Amino acid sequence: MKVAFIGLGVMGYPMAGHLSKAGHDVTVFNRTTAKAEAWSEDYKGAFAVTPAEAAKGADIVFTCVGNDDDLREVTCGDQGVFNGMTEGSILVDHTTASAEIARELASLAADKGIGFLDAPVSGGQAGAENGVLSVMVGGDQASFDKAEPVMDAYSKSIRLLGEAGAGQLAKMVNQICIAGLVQGLAEGVHFAKRAGLDAAQVFDVIQHGAAGSWQMVNRHQTMIDDEYDFGFAVDWMRKDLNIVLDEARKNGARLPITAIVDQFYADVQEMGGNRCDTSSLLMRLEKREK
Repeated sequence: MKVAFIGLGVMGYPMAGHLSKAGHDVTVFNRTTAKAEAWSEDYKGAFAVTPAEAAKGADIVFTCVGNDDDLREVTCGDQGVFNGMTEGSILVDHTTASAEIARELASLAADKGIGFLDAPVSGGQAGAENGVLSVMVGGDQASFDKAEPVMDAYSKSIRLLGEAGAGQLAKMVNQICIAGLVQGLAEGVHFAKRAGLDAAQVFDVIQHGAAGSWQMVNRHQTMIDDEYDFGFAVDWMRKDLNIVLDEARKNGARLPITAIVDQFYADVQEMGGNRCDTSSLLMRLEKREK
């Protein structure tokens, strides 16, 4: 298919690359044009100087940007993709954003005869680079059926979970679960070290039991080594958790652990860990500033 990809951050850059390698005709846009130029040198494809230009003639337009405001700019702005898309095309948004903006964009797209899917992803930078992301999707079945085979290029799991906004709500569940898991893992590593155990040996054993998780398998050793440069940054996690907590205030969900861990991440930010990955909660327990 002819596709456009808007936003070439640590996730979007390799995701767009997988689309190119899968044989799709890809045009990319990035706010920093030099990065779009670099992408076009690394992969087969073109770059455009505005989102609208990138979207012209595209069957599917993908967006993967920072937050709600960024998303409004690249979709609804004067040079946004809605000014380049044609009736019958589909907008697939991979940004982790609010359910509110997903519904807003779905309504605007429908008025233009354009399909819309909110499709946030999980799996981090490594998942994007290896093409094994999990994609949580909200929207209509017809748009999903058309877009799913294309998203397969960078995904291992794709599921339509409901109408517009459902994908973003599912991503909130994902972040709620991660927050508690990482804090538990940080406390486990901290305790093991204080107890005089060989923490690496402990986690090599327990990761195969009931306590095992992706976080434990992939982060216990880097945490033990005091290394926190492995993907999703604390600043972005706080952005996501603020979205979660705002939604919880609207729907009445009680999220005491999530709220506490959000404040723990605020402590990490104050320690200089803004760009550290989410496993840096251990820094806070051990009072080691970055």
